[in-house]
Amino acid sequence: MKGIILAGGSGTRLYPITKPVSKQILPLYDKPMVYYPLSVLMLSGIREVLVISTPRDIGLFRELFGDGSFLGMKIEYAVQDKPRGLADAFIVGEKFIAGDSVALILGDNVFYGQSFTSTLRKASQKIASDGGAVIFGYYVKDPTAYGVVEFARDGKVLGIEEKPAKPKSNYAVPGLYFYDSSVVAKAKEIQPSARGEIEITDLNNSYLADGKLAVELLGRGMAWLDTGTYDGLLEASNFIATIQKRQGMYVSCIEEIAFSNGWITKDDLCRMADGYKTSYGDYLRYIAQTRN
Repeated sequence: MKGIILAGGSGTRLYPITKPVSKQILPLYDKPMVYYPLSVLMLSGIREVLVISTPRDIGLFRELFGDGSFLGMKIEYAVQDKPRGLADAFIVGEKFIAGDSVALILGDNVFYGQSFTSTLRKASQKIASDGGAVIFGYYVKDPTAYGVVEFARDGKVLGIEEKPAKPKSNYAVPGLYFYDSSVVAKAKEIQPSARGEIEITDLNNSYLADGKLAVELLGRGMAWLDTGTYDGLLEASNFIATIQKRQGMYVSCIEEIAFSNGWITKDDLCRMADGYKTSYGDYLRYIAQTRN
């Protein structure tokens, strides 16, 4: 399975701080925002990743990650010249996907919680064994700003509505999706919506119509953090800082995940640690010294 991070958009809700720089490059406490979605793909066991961004910002991500070899990964880049909807990522990334299954995560989505790695691996394995699509449902107080899952009394998924005025449930669909190799063809068949975009909700409903959509509910122990507003950025940063200071373990440390996955060696980790004259480097040294 391959992975795509969609890190486009103009970030207008965060102006003026996003006028000169991509939202996904902004810091969430001690890391660029894009580290958090990348870590989700890495925890899923994905080593080949495509970053899609705007013509202005794509160079920032290339400078940040290079070819990904420092993580034992392969990272490529593609440009989405204007917003054409989330499902357009599969059309932009068709050559990269090359007939493989693929996970898509939005570049501003942050997840944290117990057993999340097993949830991700389970989704990946389900695609590998059964095909189809796996998406997630997360309970929110006001789901009107999201895609919303409608359930029958027996829990069967009936449909997904995009930003409904009267939601049929409180389960919003976060920006994390797993698809089989038919996703590119399905994305090409979707007609643009009234706002001229290829909607991810229409793609998910296409899989549902074929009887191949699974919705996994994320429990109350999972945090899905909003980073789309000033307050959201601050609250997400404070959340991450609190977790790290209380536990002493870092959230979404991509070098640590690469080491734990066996993609890089202890020597690699120590060399990277020496490049950081901060507590981040101290943490990498700690991980190298305390784990086999």
